[in-house]
Amino acid sequence: MAGRNPPPYRPRGGVNFSSSSRSFHPSRNSTKNVNSEERKKASSSNWDNKAAIDGDIDDIQNLSPLVGTCPFMCPVEEREKRERLRDLAVFERLYGNPAKSSPSLAVKKFCRTISGKTVQDSDVRPLSVLEDTLNYLSNLLYSTEHPFEVVHDFIFDRMRSIRQDLSMQNIACSRVVSMYERMVKFHIISQHKLRRCGGLNISSLSYLNMEQLTKALVTLFNLYEANRTSESIFENEAEFFSFYVLLHLDSKTQGTGETLSLWFCRVPSHIMKSTEMNFARKILRYFKLGFYKKFIHITESEASYLQYCIIEPSINEVRALAISCVNYGGYKLQPFPLAALSKFLMMKEWELESFCNDSGLQTSIDEEGNSCLPTKQTTLIYPKGGLHKYYPLESERFERLSVEL
Repeated sequence: MAGRNPPPYRPRGGVNFSSSSRSFHPSRNSTKNVNSEERKKASSSNWDNKAAIDGDIDDIQNLSPLVGTCPFMCPVEEREKRERLRDLAVFERLYGNPAKSSPSLAVKKFCRTISGKTVQDSDVRPLSVLEDTLNYLSNLLYSTEHPFEVVHDFIFDRMRSIRQDLSMQNIACSRVVSMYERMVKFHIISQHKLRRCGGLNISSLSYLNMEQLTKALVTLFNLYEANRTSESIFENEAEFFSFYVLLHLDSKTQGTGETLSLWFCRVPSHIMKSTEMNFARKILRYFKLGFYKKFIHITESEASYLQYCIIEPSINEVRALAISCVNYGGYKLQPFPLAALSKFLMMKEWELESFCNDSGLQTSIDEEGNSCLPTKQTTLIYPKGGLHKYYPLESERFERLSVEL
């Protein structure tokens, strides 16, 4: 469909920044038996010179390792203080009372700066309590009682507190690997849901969420390495490595100062050869080269649901490229039928018409009453900052996966 005049738009290339399984536990015989070493400090790995769980919490000031003894999701002293200050999130209020909570509702808040002079063992939750807290928070993710941005804000803060307690105790066993996988999953699904929210603060929430997603992924890779034996492999490891690659589709993703090519050099060979990583590398290559047909259809046929959640913003870009090629390469006297183009781009016909209009193109109706896209239009634009509407791929498979997740 290429014409003489090159399309004015191409997808962005990668940037320099650092099948979804429902089970987030390592395979039974694939990791060290380290449950009896819950307080083992992660040794330096090939991924980072820091300990495995240093990467995402940078506000802890010279703390000696602690052994948490708090039996509740929130320390009693903090809960009582926040009750007095009426500093309770909507999920923590007993019978809706902003000044009353309970051990089954209150969850420890994230503290930006912690001093070794003030923190006590009784302020820190042990691993078993942290796992129970994570289970509680995960169950809130699909709550419909409040707007999603409210749900996200609460879980986001309390998960950071979980990571903070893990860091203060230097816990880096395989159970923590499972916890980090679930937290990364939360950030990916949140990013997907936040795109569909309105409001002034959504952009900020999305930015912070992506920042924590990147940090949590890097820490997860450190944890994989810290728990690795010569023959070990975690059940979901390859898929979580693929997320890191797919995040390079978005130029707005925060960086870690390392190119993807250098990062690839340190990925274990069995991960590089995996189906999940092969898919991610293909998608990245098709995106850079502008192979929009392959990009869309391989995403639909091969991506896990979590992979799709990461890829989704880039689908707008490859669709814009396809429409640009149709517009510049088509025959002026023969408008392109939207029904055929919508199947090609895997979107509803009315959504495609809206997508074309947002891109500055006019649609028309032919003599038979079918919607068409007249070609050779000179009004084609790609809004600065991209199109902010997200049209999902028309895929029964993704609809099914989203229900199963």
